[in-house]
Amino acid sequence: MPYVNVKITREDVTREQKAAVIEGITDVLVRVLNKDPATTFIVIDEVELENWGIAGIQTDEYRRRKAAGD
Repeated sequence: MPYVNVKITREDVTREQKAAVIEGITDVLVRVLNKDPATTFIVIDEVELENWGIAGIQTDEYRRRKAAGD
């Protein structure tokens, strides 16, 4: 019974995109590991940008710096 937890930043991810992620991950587990899709669980957690860090700073600040060429 696979359980996969996907964490992404919360920023305009549509219901359709989430459905595609769930379907795609399930398909991989079925194809590669022969898992039963009926007992495969995928959970998507959306995390606010200020709650996700890269290189010691919050993601929104990291992206701002990258865009500015810092």
